[in-house]
Amino acid sequence: MSDCVTLCGFGYDIHRFSVEPRPLYLGGVRISETNGLDGHSDADVLCHAIADAVLGAAGLPDIGYWFPPGDAGCAGISSLLIVARAVELVEEQGGRVINVDASLIAEAPKIMPHVPAMKDALSAVLHVSGRRVGIKATTNEKLGALGRREGIAAMAVASVLMPE
Repeated sequence: MSDCVTLCGFGYDIHRFSVEPRPLYLGGVRISETNGLDGHSDADVLCHAIADAVLGAAGLPDIGYWFPPGDAGCAGISSLLIVARAVELVEEQGGRVINVDASLIAEAPKIMPHVPAMKDALSAVLHVSGRRVGIKATTNEKLGALGRREGIAAMAVASVLMPE
C-alpha cells in the first residue's frame, strides 16, 4: 500500500458477571457454561475492546454506534461478528489491520490455557497471522470491583495501515 500511514487505536471494555447463568466468552472462545458476563451481545469484553481499538485507529465511531445496546438485532450476537464488522469497515476505507495487542484484567478464570484458541479465533476475523495477535492477562491484585471478582475488563491497542 503506497501513500499509507500506520495508525493506532485504543479500546477498553468492562462487564460485570451476570446474576443469571450464561456462557462466558472471551476472545471468541467459550470459557465457561455458567459464569458469563452481563451484556446485550455475548458480552465478550476482549472482543469489544479489540473492536473499539480497530475502529478508533481508523477514526470511526465506537461499537455502540454500530451495535446499539437497544437494537434487538444485536441481542446475544457473537462478539466475533462485532470484530469482523470493525475490520470490514476499515477495509472498506482501503485499510487493513496490522496487529492487535490486548490485556484481560480478571481475578478468575485462568486465561492462559485459552489463549491459543483465542488467538486462532481472533486472527481469523482480523485477517492477520496469529503472531500478530497478543493476548495477556493480569489480576487487579484483589483491589476494587475487579479484585472482588465482580467482573472482567479488557484493554486493547490496534495498529491499522490506512491510505493517506
